[in-house]
Formats: sequence, C-alpha cells, structure tokens
Amino acid sequence: MVVPLSPACAGIVLAAGAGTRYGRPKAIAEGGAWLRAAVAALTGAGCEPVIVVLGATGPSPQIVDLPPGAQYVWAADWATGLGASLRAGLIAVARTPARFAAIMPVDTPDVGAEVVARVTAAAFAATSGLARAVFHNTPGHPVVIAHKHWNAVCTAAVGDSGARTYLSGRDDMVCVTCDDLATGVDRDFPVTTAR
Repeated sequence: MVVPLSPACAGIVLAAGAGTRYGRPKAIAEGGAWLRAAVAALTGAGCEPVIVVLGATGPSPQIVDLPPGAQYVWAADWATGLGASLRAGLIAVARTPARFAAIMPVDTPDVGAEVVARVTAAAFAATSGLARAVFHNTPGHPVVIAHKHWNAVCTAAVGDSGARTYLSGRDDMVCVTCDDLATGVDRDFPVTTAR
C-alpha cells in the first residue's frame, strides 16, 4: 500500500559495497531479495523516486536485476567507503523535486514500509527535518534527512562514516522507536558462516 507523502520524499538504497564479510556484493545477496525488500520498503511508504546506488557490481543495473520502478546511479568511487555511496545518492536525489531523502542500506531486509512511513512522518513533523529509526535503543535505518542538510552531509561523508559524522554532532535528530515493527539488524554475514 502506497502512503502518499507530502512533502516529497525520495528513497536511497545504499547497495554499492563489495560485501567482503558477506562474501559477495549485498546488492546481489540472496538472489537480489534484499535489494527488492529495500526498494519495496521505500516505495511502499510512498518514496519517489527510489534510487539504488551501485558500485562493486559495476555500472550496469542488469547485473543486480534492478526492481521495476527503481532508478540507479553508479558511485564510481564506491571503494573509498560508504561516504561515496551516500554522496552519489544525495546528488541524484537533488536533481528531483524531493525535499527529503529516506536512506536505507541494502542489508536490513526486515525493515519494511511501516518503519519507513513512521520515520518519514517524524522527519516531516520535526523542525530539524531529521529522523532515524531506533531498534532496542540502537540507532538504525532508515535515516530521513531534509534537503537543507544535504550539502553538509555530503561534505562530512568521507570514508566509511556516511552521514554519521554530520548527524552525531546534532542534538535535534528525532529518534523513532521501531522495535515493534522490525529488528533492524544489519546482515553482515551469510547465515551459514561461522564467526
């Protein structure tokens, strides 16, 4: 079910990494099921467009079987860290009418549209325009960021920090408890891998 969002909110799926701990790029993990789940979570909450950031799989979306309706951008400098993927996604979203961006990594497959809708609603209502999901007192995703922050986030997103460097210095982030809807757990290893 699509929930209409106002103001416009785009979705960004961070799927550029090589997935070294997982053993393959997570954009193609589980036969693409995680990518489909992330796109479905964003589209199901009314995010449009949904932009998938590719990297390690190369610039061709055919390799990852991009879900219908999703757009893509290739982060050529993906190997420098998560910051490169986030910058590529925000730059792409800045070319759309969206005033907010909901950011999801590809490896949180149990986070669905209900979580995204709850967090986007909180961001829309916040003066800061900043909100993030929290699971069992641990910050998670999605993170929703208003347009007024995008340039500063891009400047601070270096290496593997993503938006963390920018957001950790702020006291106006709205934390939205989503324990009742999902675990929010990042899947870093295959289920069968001993650690």
